[in-house]
Amino acid sequence: MKIAIGCDHAGILLKDTVMECVRAMGHEPVYMGCPDANSCDYPIYGRAVAKAVKSGQCDMGILMCGTGCGISLAANRIPGIRCVNCSDVATARLSREHNDANVISIGSRIVGTELACDLIKAFLSTPFSNGPRHIKRIEMIDSLPLE
Repeated sequence: MKIAIGCDHAGILLKDTVMECVRAMGHEPVYMGCPDANSCDYPIYGRAVAKAVKSGQCDMGILMCGTGCGISLAANRIPGIRCVNCSDVATARLSREHNDANVISIGSRIVGTELACDLIKAFLSTPFSNGPRHIKRIEMIDSLPLE
């Protein structure tokens, strides 16, 4: 799979770990984040990753900022993107099984390198359950109007 990866200046702390973890799983990382640790705006990179996933250029996405919150909010503004901010493996796994999440966000100031890789492994290796109740709920989410 091609995995879109983006981050801001705070998330860059996890960039190398995330890229290596994705490669170690046999996937192709596609980096579209900031170039260095100079202050930048996370919505730019959240949007870039979300658009790459929505368009099919990439299969899934990984985002990082200081908390994982801001960049996930930006990604979730793109219709069809279900970005979940995770700091535990159970949420990473269940977001795939139940919500068919297609982007994960991680807080580099919240999660260490080892846990970040565990989150990514759980997220990328867990399939969607295709359960009727979950499909129904995802369809409901996708049909909610932007107000």
